[in-house]
Amino acid sequence: MKKTIFMNIIEALEWRYATKKFDSEAIIPEKTIDLLKNAFNLTASSYGLQPVKLLMVSNKSTLSDLVPLSMNQKQVGQASHLCVFCVETNIDETYIRAFFDRIKSTNHTPDEILNPFRSSVISSFKQKSDDDIFKWGAKQAYLAMGNMLTVCATQEVDACPMEGFDLVEYDRFFKLKEQGLRSVLVMPIGYRASDDMFGAMKKVRKPLNESIIEFK
Repeated sequence: MKKTIFMNIIEALEWRYATKKFDSEAIIPEKTIDLLKNAFNLTASSYGLQPVKLLMVSNKSTLSDLVPLSMNQKQVGQASHLCVFCVETNIDETYIRAFFDRIKSTNHTPDEILNPFRSSVISSFKQKSDDDIFKWGAKQAYLAMGNMLTVCATQEVDACPMEGFDLVEYDRFFKLKEQGLRSVLVMPIGYRASDDMFGAMKKVRKPLNESIIEFK
């Protein structure tokens, strides 16, 4: 069973590519969207603090409006949905204590066990500048996107990870600053167009012995 799952994941990753043209008529089923939302929520994050929020856009008119803000990359307008990875800008003591309250509520962890870790995390973030916190959060956004890319592939949902967009304009468009958020990455998702020539190309990767270092 484990071997079959492993092979399915490798096959899915071989199938995946940065989609250059989506079928604008093909819409991802709600059941699959729900799965992707849960996969995002289960992404690993530093300290477990989950500083990344996922903004999912499906309105076709809105997607079209975002194309000029995305270096005119047509995939944004063609996609079924657009995932915008945003980070929290205010990771303060209140935010951190809420995280530890969730741990206590979920696992009934005693305060004597939580207190040292909680105090350490609060102290660590008090010493960080706003820029430090943003850079830390951005790294978590990349983790989330990587996880989403893999999960999308297992569901045969196409995706195109993008850094090429106007962060300031996206933040303004979605009023993210007012929500204590900043955009970091975008990823249109949907189903590849049959005439996207890149979909038929073989994946180009280094041989394993050039990308893996084994220390024994």
